[in-house]
Amino acid sequence: MIPLSFAQRRLWFLHRLEGPSATYNMPWALRLRGRLDVEALRAALADVIERHESLRTVFPETDGEPYQHILEPDEARPELPVVPVTEPELRPALDAAARHGFDLSTEVPVRAGLFRLADDEHVLLLLIHHIASDGWSFAPLSRDLMTSYAARCEGRAAELPELPVQYADYTLWQRDLLGDEEDPNSLLSRQVTYWKEQLAGIPEQTALPTDRPRPTTASYRGDVVTFEWDAELHRKLSELARAEGASLFMVLQAGLAVLLSRLGAGDDIPIGTPVAGRTDRALDDLVGFFVNTLVMRTDTSGNPSFRELLGRVRETALAAYENQDVPFDHLVEVLNPDRSPNHHPLFQVLLALQNFAAQESGQPGLDITPEHAPTGTARFDLYFDITERVEAAGGPGGLAGFVEFSTDVFDRVSVERLVGRFERVLRAVVMDVGGLLSGVGVLGGV
Repeated sequence: MIPLSFAQRRLWFLHRLEGPSATYNMPWALRLRGRLDVEALRAALADVIERHESLRTVFPETDGEPYQHILEPDEARPELPVVPVTEPELRPALDAAARHGFDLSTEVPVRAGLFRLADDEHVLLLLIHHIASDGWSFAPLSRDLMTSYAARCEGRAAELPELPVQYADYTLWQRDLLGDEEDPNSLLSRQVTYWKEQLAGIPEQTALPTDRPRPTTASYRGDVVTFEWDAELHRKLSELARAEGASLFMVLQAGLAVLLSRLGAGDDIPIGTPVAGRTDRALDDLVGFFVNTLVMRTDTSGNPSFRELLGRVRETALAAYENQDVPFDHLVEVLNPDRSPNHHPLFQVLLALQNFAAQESGQPGLDITPEHAPTGTARFDLYFDITERVEAAGGPGGLAGFVEFSTDVFDRVSVERLVGRFERVLRAVVMDVGGLLSGVGVLGGV
């Protein structure tokens, strides 16, 4: 039997505890304008599911222990129902479809639907459970789907290079790589030692400017606020990062820590961030759940300048990246923090920067644009997801993002205000990187 990866095990146990839900759904919606060959698209989806075993894996159990069961391609052929909708009906239809609860023990973790607005306009929704995919998977997934679609439109199968490994190979390799924690020389033991020291005394919760007290148990209900920041701010943030030997992500993390600290979170700010987890190039073209989560502890004490704070963030981040192989869920087990059902352990705010290469936005005869399809859920109090846009010439083209927030503790208007204040902090620090944090304006004008 093929075991689950460490990350998969957590989602499986949550699924077993809570039953089917949309909390870990990953919707991917595309608006397709132009002449669409529906049968070619259906065949291309089947090609992709055949190519990536993770998309045709179910998770039964024996004596309470889950394992991966990979279905044959013919057992996992996707349905692609075509649903006629009007533009006003589209949003409710997408929302309802994105909230489907997968039964992981018997149901393949991917569903597809096509919403027909007109003969030359459709919206494709792919819904994948997180146990089978992650954010980085959408790059190879979209590339393979579009390549297969183009070939199927010509009446042939796509000639894609063979994948060197599959996700099941990774789950076995992961255990070999980490080794036995009882062995002090193993990778797992060495990295766990780092994290024990790094996270000693971490705050149980981050004091956020919430609108109401937490419920006893989190409902995981959520909403989304979207935002866009202009190319000029993007350029200045990137220039600041280069000048200080940091990354754009580090600048954003430092800015977010300034904001939260100034709003009452104290001077020890833990922020979660995802890392791709694809530490071997053989994994780059796979669809699967490789992503890991790191806890970036940000020290804002002593009223430092933003330059000094950024230096602290850089040092902490580089050390974290050197110790990124310990699965977050194993780390939680080892550290055994407060496990209250009303908040996420170790951190409640997540920050992600998407900066992987953009995929082709069209096919012959088709113009393809992303379409938002929220699930109505939130795993964290605040999840900031920011994507870099690139101009045609290759320069910074602006930052587009969203904040997924828990409606247990936040109202939409408060999160909109928080986004505005985050932007205000970033505009202030690019103008005066040497200024003390106490001088950074947060409240005024927003």
